[in-house]
Amino acid sequence: MAARSRARNEEAALAAANAHLATLRHDVALTRYANAVTTAKREALQASIATTLGRLATTNATLSNTTAHAVLQGANISTLETCLGGVQNALGQIAAGDNDQAAKDISAVSGPCTQLDGGSSAGLVYPFDFPDPAVILVGQTYYAYATNSVAGNIQIIQSTDRTHWTLVGSALPGLPAWARSHYTWAPAVAMIGGNFVLYYAANVADSGKECISVATATRPQGPFVDRSTAPLECQPALGGSIDPASFIDPNGGLYLLWKSGGPGSSKIWSEQLNETGTAFAPGATPTVLLTPGRPWEAGTVEAPDLVAAGGRYLLFFSGNNWEGANYAVGVATCSGPLGTCTDSSTSPILSSGPGVAGPGGESVFADPSGAYWIAFHGWVPGAVGFPNSRDLYVLPLTVSGPTPVVGAAG
Repeated sequence: MAARSRARNEEAALAAANAHLATLRHDVALTRYANAVTTAKREALQASIATTLGRLATTNATLSNTTAHAVLQGANISTLETCLGGVQNALGQIAAGDNDQAAKDISAVSGPCTQLDGGSSAGLVYPFDFPDPAVILVGQTYYAYATNSVAGNIQIIQSTDRTHWTLVGSALPGLPAWARSHYTWAPAVAMIGGNFVLYYAANVADSGKECISVATATRPQGPFVDRSTAPLECQPALGGSIDPASFIDPNGGLYLLWKSGGPGSSKIWSEQLNETGTAFAPGATPTVLLTPGRPWEAGTVEAPDLVAAGGRYLLFFSGNNWEGANYAVGVATCSGPLGTCTDSSTSPILSSGPGVAGPGGESVFADPSGAYWIAFHGWVPGAVGFPNSRDLYVLPLTVSGPTPVVGAAG
């Protein structure tokens, strides 16, 4: 009876420790934007993590001397210690002004922290802030790009199996003079004519308007260089232009998709690019592909990603409020890269469920066998909205049926 009682108490201690980890992870999201976090806040977080590590060490020692069940629980605590230790190191590097090393420290404990968050049962593959992911396959290596965070203007990680990801660094070390620092997001990358072309959203420094720019590199990991003197696309009268996505038609045409406007006025657009992908084609004009029309979208459609599969053009998009658990992914069918498109999502194909809340910012890609996968960001359930982090998830996707199905291979 005494052993069972101790085991119950230790299980409760483990649960409390895991809950504290969740709280710390959400607080740590604040430090991803180092300029916005005070020294006092960083020191408080470091002290909190150090205290937690001490308590966990004591609890782990206690567990190792009780029942076999408790020893298994102790293994989980050991994993928790590893995860928190890496986060503590990262916080120390942020306090010292070394964001590059902080990003490396965070990446180094990706595996243990993923395990604590439930592994990949819900598709979780990178348990740190990685919003608006875009994934490409180059050879046998996957590269994922995301909105700015501690790793730089455009984050980049890589993987050979879609499950274990390691940090590469910042894909875009510098910004053009017209763009404001720390306001870069929603990247897309395409290989065009032997070069890699990066599209991303940025704020105009003197106005704060949301616009789209383009940068190029000779390697998928960059560094990408933006030599522009003005945005590629900017629609201030429509509330700005964001969420760029590139599309290469099977016939060879190049297109840029993006979103304009806010809730109630958002639209998804497409326009043909020139042969280098760095400017629009001569005489091209933007065409509206989609406007919100389904109740679940709540007046917002964004984050477009156009895919040609099975003789069809499938426009994946996100809808609803990105800061809420109702954010979700839908799909429309299009007659071509310039439309027309029909919103077939009476309900989303990907929405909140066990292990993820408010999934969105999707990126569809194929593996070497031709099978499709969908990458997306999502909140930890119960910790939705800024400053909590949006982690990276990857799930199989079947596109062979009438409606694409997430979580099914094919």
